[in-house]
Amino acid sequence: MTALPTRKLEAWRYTDLRALAAISFAEPAPVVVQVDLPDLGIPRIVFVNGAYEEALSTPPSFCAGFAAVAEASSFPLAKINAEHARDGVTLVVPEGLDAGAVLLVSYASAEMPIAFHPRHRITLGVGAKLTVVEVAMGQGVYWHNPVTDIAVHENATLAHYRLQDEGPESFHLATIRAKIAAGAAYESFSAVIGAKLSRAEFHATLMGPGGKTHLNAAQLLGGHQHGDFTSIVAHDAPSCASRQTVKSVLDGHARGVFQGRIEVARAAQKTDGYQMNQALLLSDTAEIDIKPELEIFADDVKCSHGATIGALDPEQVFYLRSRGIPEGQARAMLIRAFLNEALEPVTHEGARALFETAIENWWARK
Repeated sequence: MTALPTRKLEAWRYTDLRALAAISFAEPAPVVVQVDLPDLGIPRIVFVNGAYEEALSTPPSFCAGFAAVAEASSFPLAKINAEHARDGVTLVVPEGLDAGAVLLVSYASAEMPIAFHPRHRITLGVGAKLTVVEVAMGQGVYWHNPVTDIAVHENATLAHYRLQDEGPESFHLATIRAKIAAGAAYESFSAVIGAKLSRAEFHATLMGPGGKTHLNAAQLLGGHQHGDFTSIVAHDAPSCASRQTVKSVLDGHARGVFQGRIEVARAAQKTDGYQMNQALLLSDTAEIDIKPELEIFADDVKCSHGATIGALDPEQVFYLRSRGIPEGQARAMLIRAFLNEALEPVTHEGARALFETAIENWWARK
């Protein structure tokens, strides 16, 4: 088995996987679960402990199968996934079709430590449209290591919304690789709420003129949680645009990580790239590590990055309290306002409601 990456690697300097390496994980066995799964009134594909669960699923017509199609990779976690992947979903949207939305659910129920490595593939034909709402949830000690390979062909649009609300003893390490053709768009939003340790690693490549991608995220972490959002956006073609907006709300001893990299090739003139990370630290023991990077070989570009770290403004809290709003509710309102910008790409009503509820539940658990 390929070894887990260590902090000796620059890309992993802020995320330590020794706690994961210390656990002996077994292959998941078939399990029957009874759980309330999200119901957004759209086709649903469900995986339980990494295996496709037909009884809980209502797949769309453009679903092309559930066997994992794993390719070799140079990324450590993707290599491990390729060695162990069994199931995964393949979605192929035909040219010109507006396919609506599909819900992809991963649920884990682990009585003993287990690991599963799904491999998903999403392909949109020329001019096609699709919204994928992805939810990860579960209970017990487990390692969820999904890899998602995405191809968005010319003038197609994929909206990809991810809610990571895994169990508090779990490990969630996701790799998402998207190739975006000319005039195409990949819009992504990730809400990171669960798991003991999590990392979402995005690799987005803008391959044709006029392509664009937005990689937005919100991290809401407490206790001793560790959440890592890492993104690499490669501008390989001219006149492309990318935006990365990541908001973190950290309480207790939680630690957040944002690593954002924009790579601009020599041929990628007229590039417009921007990244912003903002963090709210709700306790003196919370921590955020921010590492923005720009690598630019073209000379006609507009690229920038920014970062802010702070606490809730006590004057704003006082203002709301002076109007009869309890302190807890006032703080929740300010946090919700702070997250608004990151949530902007979520235009699907059902997905938006799902995220709103998850954020409210997180605050209620505090």
